[in-house]
Amino acid sequence: MAVDVVHVLTKGRYPPTALAAHMTAHRAQEDPHRFVRVELRFTIDGPATDDAIDRAIALSRDKYCSVWHSLRQDIDFVVTWSRG
Repeated sequence: MAVDVVHVLTKGRYPPTALAAHMTAHRAQEDPHRFVRVELRFTIDGPATDDAIDRAIALSRDKYCSVWHSLRQDIDFVVTWSRG
């Protein structure tokens, strides 16, 4: 998703000067200990507006991210962001 977000922001003429991603995953207590919740937090620096960042993240999640679309759809997937 980080690559997608950078790509969308750059195409929208808001190239980020820095982007960091931190992921936390929670697993089920019982076998097979699958992921039940994933939290992805971006820290973004650059000229992008809040709306542009929200749009880039939404496009990545809903359309472009092949990893997310390869996972089970019942996983609680939370994406947040802040400025660096």
